Amino acid sequence: MRSYAIGDIHGHIDLLRAAHALIAADRKDQRDTEAPIVHLGDLVDRGPASAEVVEYLRRGPTDGSRWITLRGNHDAMFARFLADPLGRDPGLRADLTYLDRRIGGVSTLASYGIENAAERPLADVHADALARVPVTHAPWLATLPLTFAHGTSLFVHAGLRPGVRLADQTETDLMWIRAPFHDHPGDHGALVVHGHTPVEQPTHYGNRLNLDTGAAYGGPLAAVVIDGDDVFHLTADGRVPVRPRVR
Repeated sequence: MRSYAIGDIHGHIDLLRAAHALIAADRKDQRDTEAPIVHLGDLVDRGPASAEVVEYLRRGPTDGSRWITLRGNHDAMFARFLADPLGRDPGLRADLTYLDRRIGGVSTLASYGIENAAERPLADVHADALARVPVTHAPWLATLPLTFAHGTSLFVHAGLRPGVRLADQTETDLMWIRAPFHDHPGDHGALVVHGHTPVEQPTHYGNRLNLDTGAAYGGPLAAVVIDGDDVFHLTADGRVPVRPRVR
């Protein structure tokens, strides 16, 4: 069963459109109109056009293709900030807030026309956010799914807690986990396709596939096709195999 996936977007609408163009070209070559396109979350923060990304994905495809958009930790933090500016995501370090420039929420708010958020009173920034962010955006982000299964692949933003049934995974782990998941060499029952932790290129570890290629920090945005047991990075020159690393 074929599926497509796109890594962490982080407010880069141009990169997202280019990734969709690569997928459209591959679908045309394969005469495929059924395979889903899965966005692995982190639509917002750090990049310049988070508002456009959210609206683009919220409105959905115009070509009849099937889009799945998962919730990443940055999407959850933005939705939480809009609901309660003092609320804290349990996965966020205690010394950080959503408006800390290391998180990138200031860039997201700027994309909605809310400037200098880090330097202004929190109550004023929140009031501006409620006035300027379309009322459809926060509920849509807050209710995005955390996982999607297709064929022999399981798509999730950050990863899984090893040894825990999918039904018993916590939202925090699904959106924030790193080391326990990355360090686990065993089978997860599916190829786990995830983002959240930047790598230089799409990387296949045998039991997981990492697609966060650092768009948040000036890197590219990865798009891949999973075709049966094979994975290919989609490029301007066509498919490039992504083979499992030898342990």
